[in-house]
Amino acid sequence: MRILHTMLRVGDLQRSIDFYTTVLGMKLLRKSENTEYKYTLAFVGYGNNPDHAELELTYNWDTKSYDMGTAYGHIAISAEDIYATCDSVRAAGGNITREPGPVKGGSTVIAFITDPDGYKIELIERKDDAGGRGLS
Repeated sequence: MRILHTMLRVGDLQRSIDFYTTVLGMKLLRKSENTEYKYTLAFVGYGNNPDHAELELTYNWDTKSYDMGTAYGHIAISAEDIYATCDSVRAAGGNITREPGPVKGGSTVIAFITDPDGYKIELIERKDDAGGRGLS
């Protein structure tokens, strides 16, 4: 078994596609509309299944925002140079909510950003960019 994708409900599909492609460097992999049930799906990622997990952005046409709730944590993405990555995210208009630095009680360097719908994304520094494309 393996993770195929994670789904996020978004209030403005194009705004979210722009964030994940422009700020985080993902690609728009595919998009589909369901007119009968009034929703659009957009899949973004650093590569397609089965080699990479994808992020499914679900836009329900009649919903502009969602309550975040208390169960959601974050999505984690690797970056070779987290400081340069945060500079790139900032320059592209992204919101850094935890500046890069070591995790409390450890040595792993992390940072957090927030997407336009308020979802948290953890950046984890991996010098070998273990398994990812890298953002820097």
